[in-house]
Amino acid sequence: MSAKRDYYEVLGVAKGASGDELKKAYRKLAVQFHPDKNPGDKKAEERFKELAEAYEVLSDPQKKQMYDQFGHAANAGSAGGPGMGGFDFGGGFAGGASINDIFGDIFGDIFGQQAGGRARGGGRTRRHGRPGADIRTQLDISFEEAAFGTEKVISVPRHVTCETCSGSGAKPGTQPDTCSQCNGRGEITFQQGFFAMSRTCPKCSGQGQTISNPCTPCRGTGQTQKTAQIAVKVPAGVDTGQRLKLTGEGETGERGAPSGDLYVLINILAHEFFTRDEFDVLCDVPITFTQAALGTDVQVPTLEGKVAMKIPSGTQSHKVLRLKGKGMPRLGSYGRGDQLVRVIVETPSKLTSEQRDLLKRFDEIGRDSHPMHHSFFEKVREFFD
Repeated sequence: MSAKRDYYEVLGVAKGASGDELKKAYRKLAVQFHPDKNPGDKKAEERFKELAEAYEVLSDPQKKQMYDQFGHAANAGSAGGPGMGGFDFGGGFAGGASINDIFGDIFGDIFGQQAGGRARGGGRTRRHGRPGADIRTQLDISFEEAAFGTEKVISVPRHVTCETCSGSGAKPGTQPDTCSQCNGRGEITFQQGFFAMSRTCPKCSGQGQTISNPCTPCRGTGQTQKTAQIAVKVPAGVDTGQRLKLTGEGETGERGAPSGDLYVLINILAHEFFTRDEFDVLCDVPITFTQAALGTDVQVPTLEGKVAMKIPSGTQSHKVLRLKGKGMPRLGSYGRGDQLVRVIVETPSKLTSEQRDLLKRFDEIGRDSHPMHHSFFEKVREFFD
């Protein structure tokens, strides 16, 4: 019989490897040599068993200490060797631990160890009902409601526990039957290679029970649909596309399982004056040619009413002026954004004969009043000459 390999060599790690390093190395190799990936390959199966044995020892601090001190000779301790009381490094694993216990810690759902599958003590427990599903809905609010916050009551159709059968799914006066296929465990066990595997019972879908006399209103599901009226508090400063989470306001879970959550997607309706750039509010304000040239004071709409804003003389169209602190509240922080006012100089499209004469006269005597205009066309002439 060939000598047993060093456990650190088996896992491909140094002797001083940490617990995380051991787990990472074991997981990588165990996936590589798993019997499901190597059907009928005896060498892969033996390698897989060797890996499991090495990790079972090195992941246990007490066994690892003894192995580091005595090596494989520690296994002879029960026969009077140097080991301290001895322990079994092989096959069945010491202390009643099974190979599924080890894999449950490493791989979780690879072996079907989901909620209600294997308890920490190693025993089987019946699976509970499925948790309730999450619900998603959209809430339309006005621009002002987004700015100052609001509270809305929304109607949400959702599944709730059936009042007739109290969620059991069985007709009143009757009880669910223990599943005959899994004997109420919610899962069935089968042999694959050298270890036992478990999967959800197909007859009862993991519930451990079947319904012979289903409740009429819920048809044996234990749930009925109702429309709930739910209050939603919308914080100041929210934006389109953001979600509010209401924990436990989703679908009711089956047979005592936790309810899902309600996600409310915010949609801000278009405003007559305002648009938004993060926490800044944008607003276009039209002024006349004369106001732009001479300067003026105009009343500008803000989220809190009208305010006077000074337009400097010589203001060009599309110039942006800033009103500090007149924007949106900063969600999750302090302060507010600004309001950005874009000035739009409106050119008159219909002129009287008197206006035309005055503008022509203005153009004749004010050619030096448009330096940008004259500079541009002077450069154009130079470019093409």
